[in-house]
Amino acid sequence: MLAGLIAGMLALVTAYFLGEPQIDAAIAYEEAHTHGHEHGPEVVSRSVQSTAGLATGVLVYGVAVGGVASLVFSFALGRVGGFSPRATALLLAGAAFVSVYLVPFLKYPANPPSVGDPASLDKRTALFFLMVVLGVLLAVAATIAGRRLAPRLGNWYATVVAGLGFAAAVGIAYAFLPSLSELPEHFPALLLWRFRLSALAVQLVLWTAYGLTFAHFAQRLLAGPARERETVRDGAAPAAAQV
Repeated sequence: MLAGLIAGMLALVTAYFLGEPQIDAAIAYEEAHTHGHEHGPEVVSRSVQSTAGLATGVLVYGVAVGGVASLVFSFALGRVGGFSPRATALLLAGAAFVSVYLVPFLKYPANPPSVGDPASLDKRTALFFLMVVLGVLLAVAATIAGRRLAPRLGNWYATVVAGLGFAAAVGIAYAFLPSLSELPEHFPALLLWRFRLSALAVQLVLWTAYGLTFAHFAQRLLAGPARERETVRDGAAPAAAQV
């Protein structure tokens, strides 16, 4: 959770400097094209949303990610190959970024304010989380398949085959799930592109920072006791031989 908090701080900086300007531009576009229409009362001011609200959301999300990912790491360590704690943490962070965010993002990318029909919000949310679940399940299936193929194909080719199978399964899911295109006419393409890149950058910074930080903590805490156990065994062998 501490690693998640550190990663959340870095993601917060990224979101503030990259994402917030794009949101402001999208809000300005929406206001310019809805002139004369009445808006409801502003419950939370934009200044609070872009500062305290943003910080709360990103940091809480980072801590939650750290807690959940640490449980997955505890289960995966030693079960997905003979990787060190550092390598396991880095692989887990990379796999989580791809399956939890990148796979759903490529099918249902993030949209700025003024893009999307409010009436279809529930449908869009359900489809996005369905894609998250599919991404995680397919990643788990690819990992299991890779482990079972490793004795026959070797680790390298088993990993390649499992990765290609994962990509093919994701492509099939993309083909069968409905696509949503609710982009308003004449919406600036450059603004949409920058917003989506900034959203992707926030998640990339979060998972990269988490992977590196947690890998450092895991290696420091787990590799030391392992070395001590090996030292004890190595020292016990000569003693037993002397007896």
